[in-house]
Amino acid sequence: MYDKTLFTQDLAIERFIYALEQGLYIEAHELLEEEWKFLKKNNEKDKAKAIQGLINGATALALYYKKNRIEAYKKVWPVFEKHKSLLEIVELPNKDKFYEARDLLIKINNTINL
Repeated sequence: MYDKTLFTQDLAIERFIYALEQGLYIEAHELLEEEWKFLKKNNEKDKAKAIQGLINGATALALYYKKNRIEAYKKVWPVFEKHKSLLEIVELPNKDKFYEARDLLIKINNTINL
């Protein structure tokens, strides 16, 4: 378990980035869950899918690095790949942070040798 006081950032996306930087991939997944559910509920489909992509990126990394479930990682990472381009077309506050999160997921994923 982790100390939740580590997360002092104001925005969920900032906490998501911090969690990724710390290797807390499971926790990162959870940090954007509320925003994703809100967007989905309010029928903001493209925004929800863009957030879902980031969540799936973190989930894939958790499957690989934390759970050693390589085949599951191979199934989940493509969902991130499929939805990452939606960040280019949706309007999000602090969009630069979402790009930063996307780029960090890609950077971490590039360290994986299959």
